[in-house]
Amino acid sequence: MKNLILFIPFLIFSCHTKSNMKAHQKQVIVNYIQSYNDFDIEGMTKDLHKDIIFKNISNGEVNLKTEGIEAFIKQAETAKQYFKNRQQTIGSWDFQDEKITISINYKAILAVDLPNGMKTGDTLKLKGQSVFELRDGKIIKIQDQS
Repeated sequence: MKNLILFIPFLIFSCHTKSNMKAHQKQVIVNYIQSYNDFDIEGMTKDLHKDIIFKNISNGEVNLKTEGIEAFIKQAETAKQYFKNRQQTIGSWDFQDEKITISINYKAILAVDLPNGMKTGDTLKLKGQSVFELRDGKIIKIQDQS
């Protein structure tokens, strides 16, 4: 009985801690997505780990990979020039400890012509998912898949 009494507060604390962790993870990701939509690179990077790894995968192939915060910022600055506006909308959430997967609906209006034939002013629509991994409360890895 004594062991059970000691275990119950631990169980309550553990559940509360996991709930707080999940809430923090969700807020970090929402802040990142909102900053992305607003072309706010400072906001996008405020919760990134200095060793951030970013991968973009399209049709099963990696077409972009950056390593480190400086490379991420450089790519983000370049990418924002391609769009007049852009909107990522979060669908579902899946939490697996430090790995969070979200479904994404993506819509953007192009600011430039693209090599695939899309022209300035065209609307780009994609469905995909983003996988975030966190370490010490910061995003250490982002993998976008469409």
